[in-house]
Amino acid sequence: MKIRIETDLVLVLTLLASSTCSGFYLPGLAPVSFCEEGKGGDADCESHIQLYVNRLDSVESVLPYEYDGFDFCKDDKETRPSENLGQVLFGERIETSPYKFLFKKDEKCKKLCTKTYVKDKTDDKKLLDFIKRGMQLNYQHHWIVDNMPVTWCYDVEDSQKYCNPGFPIGCLVTAEGRAKDACVINSDFNKKNMFYIFNHVDIRISYHSGENEGWMGARLVAATLEPKSIKHANDESPTCDGPPMTIPAEADSDVKITYTYSVTFQQNNNIKWASRWDYILVSMPHTNIQWFSIMNSLVIVLFLSGMVAMIMLRTLHKDIARYNQVDQGDLIKVPPQGKSISYEDAQEESGWKQVHGDVFRPPRKGMLLSVFLGQGTQIFIMTFITLFLACLGFLSPANRGALMTCSVVLWVLLGTPAGYVSARLYKTFGGEKWKTNVLLTALLCPGIVFADFFLMNLILWVEGSSAAIPFGTLVAILALWFGISVPLTFIGAYFGFKKPAIEQPVRTNQIPRQIPEQSFFTKPVPGIVMGGILPFGCIFIQLFFILNSIWSHQMYYMFGFLFLVFIILLITCSEATILLCYFHLCAEDYHWWWRSFLTSGFTAIYLFVYAVHYFFSKLQIVGAASTILYFGYTGIMVLIFFLFTGTIGFFACFWFVNKIYSVVKVD
Repeated sequence: MKIRIETDLVLVLTLLASSTCSGFYLPGLAPVSFCEEGKGGDADCESHIQLYVNRLDSVESVLPYEYDGFDFCKDDKETRPSENLGQVLFGERIETSPYKFLFKKDEKCKKLCTKTYVKDKTDDKKLLDFIKRGMQLNYQHHWIVDNMPVTWCYDVEDSQKYCNPGFPIGCLVTAEGRAKDACVINSDFNKKNMFYIFNHVDIRISYHSGENEGWMGARLVAATLEPKSIKHANDESPTCDGPPMTIPAEADSDVKITYTYSVTFQQNNNIKWASRWDYILVSMPHTNIQWFSIMNSLVIVLFLSGMVAMIMLRTLHKDIARYNQVDQGDLIKVPPQGKSISYEDAQEESGWKQVHGDVFRPPRKGMLLSVFLGQGTQIFIMTFITLFLACLGFLSPANRGALMTCSVVLWVLLGTPAGYVSARLYKTFGGEKWKTNVLLTALLCPGIVFADFFLMNLILWVEGSSAAIPFGTLVAILALWFGISVPLTFIGAYFGFKKPAIEQPVRTNQIPRQIPEQSFFTKPVPGIVMGGILPFGCIFIQLFFILNSIWSHQMYYMFGFLFLVFIILLITCSEATILLCYFHLCAEDYHWWWRSFLTSGFTAIYLFVYAVHYFFSKLQIVGAASTILYFGYTGIMVLIFFLFTGTIGFFACFWFVNKIYSVVKVD
């Protein structure tokens, strides 16, 4: 298997240097023209159409399997196209298939192969049981023609058509007579305790002709199919008009399955090549829900912005103005009442001013906090650039694996800002163990993620899943980490320690001030728990679609919505943390360093709770291995999100505290 890591590095660096993008597809992904065999002349066009097959997956299992694992018909000259790093990490296993067509040449009931399973042969029984297990768990084929998914379109509620970029192996009617999954589409599937395998497909390929538009040949704009179950009366010369092909749950005789297909071509000049994915994407629902989610998030942002504005413009402005006008021991007049107040009275009105000598006292576990913030900065920049490129169309669904490849390569190249931020803050906290700091920044969080990922990969290896990462790829990932990311982190840390510590606007007292008794709402835990509610409220609807794309194998393409929600999350985390930080300072609790990080970082805990709810309410995953894999990968997501949101809250609060104490005159 060839993994084009070097190519991907060059590709992503080129993308970063690019500023414009035209069209939906990645620049350089040119259309392929097709023409009838022998009629192309001098035109640069293809007559042979190759259908590729991908790994099979299921909504009831986290374990995908390769196409060959189910003993379907194989290509005589099976080859694998080069896979990029993202495809390998996502477990995509694309290979050629025996389905080969000639452009505009229709085929009817063409035989591919016949598979025979002898009941007394152990190997045959295992293969047949594996196919039946796949039908029981509703495993889905994923086929590709001209870099476009072959879809199964069928009618759903309200006379709408849904196009699924996959179709099932078959279906099961249980011993109780319940038709499961795809069996409900055909009333002939009515025998109890019986498997119905889809051994025939009617494929329809639509093309856009260029005769009237000044270019030769035609371009494929749609590929759909209809799966059927047919028991062929004559396996050598099938006619595709028999009853459904059944496999008893308890097979007591040999089983023979003949695979066939039909293909038809039709011209459709209404669909342009650049918009050929639209018929798949528009059939995916919930655009209205997306707008509702955005409006809901905007209302939360406006509410928080109003609260912050009220504090900044009214309370803080008034406090700072009065505090700067009062000299110790003097009396002033406050119009219009004309009552005189002393310096001590002015201080008592706003508790945040009383802790100016302790507010910048270095936090406990400053080493760990600086490491988290360095990693969080790396993740934040990576996420921002990735989503921005996705919005421009660089990381569209047509460019398989590009999103993951871009994310991994960006993370590797962004070790320098991680080291710099961690070192600079650690020095500000008064830390001196700079070697430990830079090593933890480079190894701690990535090490936790890699250890989790490696354990999940061991389970995939044991289960024989196609999602198991090959050993060579693991070595390549380690090479990227230790060969590029770690040295860049050291470089960033070097410049971070060379810089002077961040100068604080007020001096820190030698003796810590005693913190008064706190009310329930100003204690650390309640404040942290409340801090994550509003940011999570901004993202939970978008989170539903993201989880659907990961675990329910739905195509995610709404990166514009996602980028907007990203900006809203950024604002909400910042404002919620600033609000709670102000309330705690007013209560004369100056331990804000860790609290600001944990307040917005607690959004990740709500993310985990929602993932647990999603697992039990939306998914039908069965099996211990799939359950462990779900929560193992969810743990990686939660950790990354914790570092990301915590870093946002910390730096927002850091800016706020520096701002308010820099405008207060302190002797």
